[in-house]
Amino acid sequence: MSKALRLSEKWFRRGLWLVAVVFASFLIGLGGTIVGDLPKVERPLQVDDFLDKAQARALRDTIRAQRDAEQDAQTALEQAQLQHRKALSDNQAERETFNNWLATRRVIERADHDPEVLERTRKLDLLKQAERQALRAVEAQQQAALDARQTAAATQRQLSDLEADGYTRLQQERRKLELRVFLYRLALTLPLLVAAGWLFAKKRHSTYWPFVWGFIFFALFAFFVELVPYLPSYGGYVRYAVGIGITVLVGRYAILALNRYLERQKLAEAMPDAQRREELSYDVALARLAKNVCPGCERPVDLKNETIDFCPHCGIGLFDRCGQCTTRKSAFAHFCHACGTSAKLRLASEA
Repeated sequence: MSKALRLSEKWFRRGLWLVAVVFASFLIGLGGTIVGDLPKVERPLQVDDFLDKAQARALRDTIRAQRDAEQDAQTALEQAQLQHRKALSDNQAERETFNNWLATRRVIERADHDPEVLERTRKLDLLKQAERQALRAVEAQQQAALDARQTAAATQRQLSDLEADGYTRLQQERRKLELRVFLYRLALTLPLLVAAGWLFAKKRHSTYWPFVWGFIFFALFAFFVELVPYLPSYGGYVRYAVGIGITVLVGRYAILALNRYLERQKLAEAMPDAQRREELSYDVALARLAKNVCPGCERPVDLKNETIDFCPHCGIGLFDRCGQCTTRKSAFAHFCHACGTSAKLRLASEA
C-alpha cells in the first residue's frame, strides 16, 4: 500500500507509527512497574511461619549454647594441652638430670648422697603427678568438647526434621501465593486484552489510530511478557491447557473471519462492475494492482498483458479508455495519465 501513497503522506505515516511505538513504550513501562509491584501486596513467606516457634526457638538456643560450650571447651583444651606439654617437658628434663646424677653417684659411690637421692626421687614423683593432672585436664576438655558437639548435632537433627516439615508447607503456600499473584496479573491484563481486541476490531482505522495501535502493542506485550511466562505450571497441565484454549479461540476467530471475508467477496462479485469499483478504496485498489492481483477478488492477474481489460476470475473492469483521448488506462485511476482528463467527467458524460 505504501507505493500508492504520496511522499509526504508516507513520512507522516512513518511519524505516526513512531508515535504509536513511543506511546506503547510508555504504557509498557507503566504497566511493567505496576505488575512488578503486584507481589508486594502479599507478605513474603519464610519457613519460620510454618514452624512451632517455641520449639524451634528452644532447639536453636540449645544449638547456640552447645556450640558456645564447644568453643569454650576447645579454648580450654588448647590451654590444657599447653600445660600438659610443659609438665611432660619438665618431667623429662628432671628425669634426665636424675639419671645423670645417679650415674655419677655410682662412679664415686658416696653414701652421704643417699638423702639427696630420696629428695630427687620425691621431686620426680611430684612432676609425674603434675603431668598426670595436666593430662586429665586435657582429657576432660576433650570430653566436654565432644559432649557439646554431639549434643549440638543431635539438636540440629531435631531442628532439621522440624524445618523439613516447615519447608514442605512453605512450598505448598508459595504455590498458592504464585497462583494469587498470577490472578492479580490476569485481572490486570485480561481487561487490557479485551479492550485491545475491541479497538482492533472497531477503531484501528480511526483518526487516532496511532494511539489505538500503541495500546494494542502494550496489551500484547502485557499478555505475552507479563502474564504468559508466569502461568502456574502444575506439571505443565495449566500451561498446555491455556495454550490449547488460546489456540482454539484464535483459530475460531480466524475461521469465522475467513468465512465472513469469503461471503463479502461473493456478495461483492455479484454486484455491478461500476458499483464494485466505487466501493473499493482508491489506495487499496492501487496497492493491490501494484502486487499484480485483482483489486476485487485479490487473485493473481497478468496486468502487463494489454489484451486483458477485465479480471478473468471475478469480471471486474481493470482497464478502460479515456473518453477524451481514448488512451488505455487503469479503470481505478482518477485521471487519465495521457491527457489528464478526470474519470468522473468521463463517467458523467457517459451517463
